[in-house]
Amino acid sequence: MRIATYNINDIRKRIAPLRAWLDVIAPDVVCLQELKCSEAEFPTGEIEAMGYHALVHGQKSWNGVAILAKGAPPLEIRRRLPGDAADKQARYLEAAVRGLVIGCLYMPNGNPQPGPKFDYKRDWFGRFNAHAAQLRASGHPVVLAGDYNVVPSDADIYATRSFKDNALLQPAPRAAYRELLDDGWTDALHRQSPEQPLYTFWSYLRNRWPRDAGMRIDHLLLSPEVAKRMERAGVDRAARGMEGASDHAPAWVDLHD
Repeated sequence: MRIATYNINDIRKRIAPLRAWLDVIAPDVVCLQELKCSEAEFPTGEIEAMGYHALVHGQKSWNGVAILAKGAPPLEIRRRLPGDAADKQARYLEAAVRGLVIGCLYMPNGNPQPGPKFDYKRDWFGRFNAHAAQLRASGHPVVLAGDYNVVPSDADIYATRSFKDNALLQPAPRAAYRELLDDGWTDALHRQSPEQPLYTFWSYLRNRWPRDAGMRIDHLLLSPEVAKRMERAGVDRAARGMEGASDHAPAWVDLHD
């Protein structure tokens, strides 16, 4: 069973690269982020033609997450992160899929920092960690997949000097990410390649894709029950090189039944 996460960066503009990737890789479950469309605008028919059922939490022009699944449709559990009823941004979606709980997330970027956007990121991360702790304590098999907008360590980025003030590298979000690992979640990509980082994002700016000037910000965290089933994990770098592609590449983990 292959579970993938992919920040698609505007699904209506990236249908062709998405289709090409799905045709070749055919993951069983896909968590998409940054849809940049409402649920009414989501290309449901085209996704169904690719062989997937879609559960969508959209937002016009910004954010948006979706869970795609082969076979049976994802069974919705929740579509907002608990802890702040006033937060209307479409950043979290949770569903039951083939015996797993799948949480799809799009963490706030937090730039510029310091400032209200960074404060929102810290608050969101805190609420996410609290919810993740409840999920882990439940004993259910859980995968939390998405764009976490945090570079876990300096080893997960090509260079740090030009990013020293970026919200993705600040001590607070890094500490919040470490809390998840300390609480028993397994970072699938790091477990697969602990010495060589598997980059998932290359900015469109400054020729960073051809230079392989990337960073690792998309993660798949596995609960203890799921971590025992992990076979391998990886990043489909070729998807980043497609014409009109997102600035992210899909990341995935394979689980045995």
